[in-house]
Parts: sequence; C-alpha cells; structure tokens
Amino acid sequence: MLNADRDLHLREKIAALKQERKALILAHNYQLGEVQDIADFGGDSLELSQIAAKTDAEVIVFCGVRFMAETAAILCPDKMVLLPDVNAGCPLADMITAQSLREKKQELPRAYVVCYVNSPASVKAESDVCCTSANALKVVEKLSSNDDILFVPDQYLGHYASSRSGKKLILWPGFCPTHVRISPEDILRQKEQYPKAKVLVHPECKPEVISLADEVLSTGGMCRLAAKIEAEEIIVATEVGIIHRLSKENPDKHFIPASLEAICPYMKLITLEHILHSLEEMKYHIRVPEEIRLKAKSAVEKMLEFG
Repeated sequence: MLNADRDLHLREKIAALKQERKALILAHNYQLGEVQDIADFGGDSLELSQIAAKTDAEVIVFCGVRFMAETAAILCPDKMVLLPDVNAGCPLADMITAQSLREKKQELPRAYVVCYVNSPASVKAESDVCCTSANALKVVEKLSSNDDILFVPDQYLGHYASSRSGKKLILWPGFCPTHVRISPEDILRQKEQYPKAKVLVHPECKPEVISLADEVLSTGGMCRLAAKIEAEEIIVATEVGIIHRLSKENPDKHFIPASLEAICPYMKLITLEHILHSLEEMKYHIRVPEEIRLKAKSAVEKMLEFG
C-alpha cells in the first residue's frame, strides 16, 4: 500500500473509532506533522489540558508526553485520558521526583515552590503554584520577595523569570535536552543567512541564546505572534516540530529552525498507527491517584488565579 493510501486508510479508521468512542484527539505543537493534522486541537500542554477540561468528549487521546497527559487527567477526572505510546516521556520531567523535592523543602523550610508544568503530577502535588513557559515571569512577579522562591525543575526557564523580574530564585538543576542543543552560534549563523529575520526563542533555551531573541515566547505565543508579525522570515529557536504548524497557518512566511538538531525523540514516538491502536484497545490509560490529583490541581488552580 502506498504511503498516501496507508495514511488515508488510517485516518478513516481513526475518524470512525473517534466517533464511536466519543473521543477527542489533542496534539502538542512538537508532534509529527501527520499527528498534528489529524488532531481536533493543537497547542501547548496546558492549553490542551484546558481544552480537555471543557469538552464533552468522554475520551481524550493526548498526543504528547506523559506529564501532559497527567495534567489533563488532573483537570478532567471524569474523562479517560489516553497516551498513545507509553514510552513518550520527558527527560526534563524525569530530573525531579516528589521525594527529592521533599528533601529540598526540608533544607529550605521557608521556600515557596514554583513548579513548571513540565513535571510529574507527584511533583506538582508537592508545589505551591505551577507555571507555564508563557506565564512563568508573571507568576514569579506576583510572589513576595520575603520568602525563598524555589523554581523547579527547569533552571533556564527559572533563570529567565529571575532575570526579567529582578527576583532571586533558587533554581533546580534541570534542563530540556532538546532546547540546550540550540546554541548562540546557531542563531548567529541563521541571522547571517537571513539578516532581516526576526528571532523567536523559547525560554527553556540557555541565557546566551535568549539574549539574541527579538521575542521570548512559549510555543503558543509563537503561533499567535507569527500570525501578526510583519516579518516574512522568522528564525524559530525551539523544537522543530512547531515549524509544521507555523508554516501551515502562515503559508506566506518562511520559518527557519534555529537548529535542525533541536528534535525531541519522545515527541516523535506517536504515529497514526499508535493513535489507531490507542482507540482500538483504549490504552494507555493515564491515571493520577486522587490524593495527588487534588494537591496538584490546587497548584494549577493557584497559577490560573495569578492570571
């Protein structure tokens, strides 16, 4: 069977099963193009979880990584959340555990814990407030400087929030292996080839990369700005999967990945075949224990109160 015929066959079977299961398919901006194209909604992790919480669908097929599916399960306990590939994890989220955070809190009894959503549900449950890459700065700005502020687990997002807010943060030594692959030399090389291009950088990048940005944005922010920005050439410093959506939504603009090495292998695990099997066998069902869910939900809701 030719690839085009195969894809059409898979899409038709997925569409039929989706209707039968009363399911909704969500895809993160870093997913394979074929997965983004078949999704009902695309976006960043929290945006998709909020969509999941508002939908009437009974089943959420979350095409992303485990912590994203967990966040959806935290916000919609009445729905079945499926992760099409059980191996779709996140190295950044794995750099912290609930136990290691509890030990750090014992060292810092006055610490107020700000937790990036790119973390396990059990870590969110040990935190005071969550944040996203879009609102980390806003959350930090809302906090009192009288307490120790412990930012987990991404040191570079924490550094960005600290430098822009002027507040001293205690940074957990975690990082996204994909974003740290992007170097200042990558940006400068692309700027030399495209001197008129605007540079959009994700705040998980290193400070020396962020310093070269015209705008520092989450993936959702990049997608929104791309539709409004006048520049015809845009250098994008984040995981390369977002180029698919940006190009599809803005065909009149040229999007240049800062580095072709900025690929998250875990984000590329889910395929159309995985989505079909997930709907056929109703797997992999992501569950969050109720005690952890309620504590983690409190940290997420606190973030939403901050705006």
